[in-house]
Amino acid sequence: MNLIVVGASYRTAPVELLEKLSLVEGPQALPRLLSGGELAEAVVVSTCNRVEVYAAVPAFHLGLSHLGEVLSELSGVPAEQLANTLYVHHGQDAVRHVFRVAAGLDSMVAGEAQILGQLREAYQQAVEADAAGKVLHELLQQALRVGKRAHAETGIDHAPRSMVSAALDHAVANSADCHHWLVIGAGAMGALSVAELTRRGAGTVTVVNRGLDRAQRLADAYGAAAAPIERLPELLAEADVVITATASTGHVLTTENVGAARTGSHKILTIIDLAMPRDVEPAVAELPGVRLVDVARLGTVLDPATAGAPVCPRSSADREVAAVEEIVAGEVDSYASWLRGAEVAPTVAALRARADDVVSAELRRLAQRRADLTEEQRADVAHTVHRIVQRLLHQPTVRVRQLAAEPGGEAYASLLRDLFDLSVIPGSPDHTTVADVPDLKGGA
Repeated sequence: MNLIVVGASYRTAPVELLEKLSLVEGPQALPRLLSGGELAEAVVVSTCNRVEVYAAVPAFHLGLSHLGEVLSELSGVPAEQLANTLYVHHGQDAVRHVFRVAAGLDSMVAGEAQILGQLREAYQQAVEADAAGKVLHELLQQALRVGKRAHAETGIDHAPRSMVSAALDHAVANSADCHHWLVIGAGAMGALSVAELTRRGAGTVTVVNRGLDRAQRLADAYGAAAAPIERLPELLAEADVVITATASTGHVLTTENVGAARTGSHKILTIIDLAMPRDVEPAVAELPGVRLVDVARLGTVLDPATAGAPVCPRSSADREVAAVEEIVAGEVDSYASWLRGAEVAPTVAALRARADDVVSAELRRLAQRRADLTEEQRADVAHTVHRIVQRLLHQPTVRVRQLAAEPGGEAYASLLRDLFDLSVIPGSPDHTTVADVPDLKGGA
């Protein structure tokens, strides 16, 4: 079974393409991904700045081809265009990538914690769709543990906690007036925005949402105000900074409604668009007095590699990142050990099944030869023989599991199959073959 990661993120794809890919969500995508048998397991991670599929595939190239076709079909992006944008990780690199994502190392803001909840949600969707099997169950459970360890054991949280806080930093640094804040959307990103504004002691904060009840609950939790969506025009006219993060598939803020709100105004309006697909029509940025910050702009501002800013390897933030990288490396080794141990499990099961078959056959022969034995005597003989066989197999099978978890351990499973002429079907639910997972054969 091959472990692969296929995806696109703010690092590799323009916002326009990410918008289309963000329509590929787990509940709709998983049945299509698993149809046909090219993918044995799948998890879909879809966030505002990344869309990734984690998959276990029996055949690498067939699985990769099918995955690309499904992404193209569901997003409407031509396969040729996707081919130039998608990245692919397999084996050890796939494990490392997933763990780095969980730890926040692959986020716009290193160490942001929101991705951990998004991974948990993606994993839960796969479980509910019966799309996560043995390989991905272990991968995602370990990834979530990596994320928790990163935040509990290092100071990575000293960096901005999420893209929201980084966006607010940028807005405050570039806006003379930040007295009136307007948050459009009461979902996860909207709630994070209101919470962060409250923590910072921001001025007037108003929450607008299509469902007023939800906006009111969020506002009440943080001492903010709530308003129905119908009041958006007048609130836009009053706002200094607007944060929009809805789940709308169309533009919430357009040149028309923002332009109307700007009529006669001379102050600067900063709009932070955290939605994917985008809530703000791109042409809004061309309106006089409007400063628009979206996911693409944040990527340029926050990513040193993109912005061309010098990186100081001795900085505190870099030391924390290095500490998290150590955690990731150790956990990759741990997953590799589990995978090597997982390979021998079906072989051990096959050996025990062979032993049971042999015992059952011999007991049938005994019953034919010794018809004089009572049922009680036959039961005693069967119990004794089974105990002897199980005790003989116990220590060797325990030991082979231990040896198989070590680098190069896949050889023990192979040797066991050869010695006892065991048949284990590759690609079966209980058979994860390390030899089929590139780079994990010899350890991380």
